[in-house]
Amino acid sequence: MGLNVARQLVAAHLVEGEMRPGAEIALRIDQTLTQDATGTLVMQELEALGVRRTQAEVSVQYVDHNLLQADERNAEDHEFLRSACRRYGIWFSKPGNGVSHPTHMQRFGVPGQTLVGSDSHTCAAGSLGMLAIGVGGLEVALAIAGEPLRLRMPEIWGVRLTGSPRPGVSAKDVILEMLRRHGVKGGLHRIIEYHGPGLASLTAMDRHVIANMGAELGATTTVFPADDAVREFLAAEDRSADFHELTADGPYDVTDEIDLDAVEPLIAKPSSPGNVVPVREVAGEPVSQVVIGSSANPGFRDYAVAAAIVRGRQTSDAVSFDVNPSSRQIFADLTRAGVTFDLIAAGARVHQAGCLGCIGMGQAPATGRNSLRTMPRNFPGRSGTREDSVWLCSPETAAASALTGKITDPMSVADGLDVVAAPATSSVNTDMLVPPLPEELARQEKLVKGGNIASLPDFDPLPDKVSGPVLLKVGDDISTDEISPAGARALPYRSNIPKLAEFTFTQVDPQYPERADKSHFVVAGGNYGQGSSREHAAITPRFLGLRAVLAKSFARIHWQNLANFGIVALEFADEGDHDRIEQGDELAVTDFRGQLAGGAEIIVRNVTRDQDYRCTHRLSERQVEAVLAGGVIPQLANRTGDGS
Repeated sequence: MGLNVARQLVAAHLVEGEMRPGAEIALRIDQTLTQDATGTLVMQELEALGVRRTQAEVSVQYVDHNLLQADERNAEDHEFLRSACRRYGIWFSKPGNGVSHPTHMQRFGVPGQTLVGSDSHTCAAGSLGMLAIGVGGLEVALAIAGEPLRLRMPEIWGVRLTGSPRPGVSAKDVILEMLRRHGVKGGLHRIIEYHGPGLASLTAMDRHVIANMGAELGATTTVFPADDAVREFLAAEDRSADFHELTADGPYDVTDEIDLDAVEPLIAKPSSPGNVVPVREVAGEPVSQVVIGSSANPGFRDYAVAAAIVRGRQTSDAVSFDVNPSSRQIFADLTRAGVTFDLIAAGARVHQAGCLGCIGMGQAPATGRNSLRTMPRNFPGRSGTREDSVWLCSPETAAASALTGKITDPMSVADGLDVVAAPATSSVNTDMLVPPLPEELARQEKLVKGGNIASLPDFDPLPDKVSGPVLLKVGDDISTDEISPAGARALPYRSNIPKLAEFTFTQVDPQYPERADKSHFVVAGGNYGQGSSREHAAITPRFLGLRAVLAKSFARIHWQNLANFGIVALEFADEGDHDRIEQGDELAVTDFRGQLAGGAEIIVRNVTRDQDYRCTHRLSERQVEAVLAGGVIPQLANRTGDGS
């Protein structure tokens, strides 16, 4: 029997385990990706682990998130990252060169290879036929050190595409259709693989849009075949030699089908990517901001179709119309083709190539005013405005709405558009990619640490008995943005854990950091920790005394990050127990170490209510060992004799 693309990729890189859904496997990693919002911790972890030089075939550090230099902190972090790249043999993408995902796709993506990144949208590279997985920073550090990636083997979810999108409908509407059908938990423990005749209507960059937002479904990753569309993309990037065909020849564990002819313009209402409705149902809602760009809509076409809609017209005076180029190379192509001029003439504010408003680094909307964005996420407060109202949509919907000042169905302006075609040969730009130093020179490099670069905290082993209050109780779908906020206030402290800890959970409970002065618990609903891969959302609560989270279920990356930093992720055997616990209740777990080592069941005592709760964990023996040691770094230090 043949194999689908996902299983071919897993099989080619499998170093331990069996390709059986749920079994722990280990995969050899070819490439690593880091960005500045998470990469500073990765570089600190490399130092803590004693790594001398990357063992991956390619490692790249991008500076794309924290580009605003309102004070010295971001600039100092950029200097630190540059010095770490020189020290550890890593490519350095200079600030303003572009968002990591499309830039990596253009310059480094290779069909058939594996990629791990300390960004949850690393999965976008699946558009080229790669097995690209977003993980926590520590796992990227281990991959740089030459260790395999360990994870549970996912199911393979085959989604067959037929037909082709109508004018006014694009790839963003396809992934929003998936979210409309399946919600933000539909892809948990699955790899999504798209196949079928409908692929012929999707370019490699269209596929990037769909693969990127597979993260919002909770999927481990998304893959596409490496076919003629990928061949054409790599040829335009002057990288034809990196292409080799990769097509499916086998069954799927789960199946679905989308008729692209039937997809209509869709939009995700505030404040979840899964809150999807047809644009026509909300048409007429007033709009005060429109932002086009980001890793979720990064291609030439995404800007060109918006330019075609606004060409020769002026956007509404009620709307701030912002355009964020996704890479300097694409920006050059757009400018040469006249697309940039069309956007500027229509009132666009064109910014530097980077993530910017997607991560709340500038472009924060007015309180309570609707902001339409082509970005991947609209979690509460992620925009940088606490009481925000962010909608996710296609470039077509965004541009049409910018003209009218209200949400507008793009089908009304779709016919007869003169959309400038992407050039057959891209404006290949490698000048802002700094290659690794030769090893003999790299050894002489010293890490440059400004005043905002703090050492990683030391974490103690798990005690035999853990007791303390439920300091916070939350519901379903709490995101890592709500645990460790994004935005221009908090993110500049990403290299300073004690300072960043002051922002922990403040989106949910502004007093949490003040109350967190001892060992405690958090109780949560389903899909706890969805969204960004930032491991800060595990490290800062641990720094403040969090020892265990009791939840109905966990998002994949955050669950792994909790284990990496010694926090026990427990799932209620009876989800009804969640409702029996109140914030402030005193919980206790006795013989915690023995229970973890002895099996998958843990008994948690509610001292306040005289109740016991049966919980389970999904930790492997390897992960249990790490949690008992206080996390992966102290675990490895103990093994090498550097720990206590």
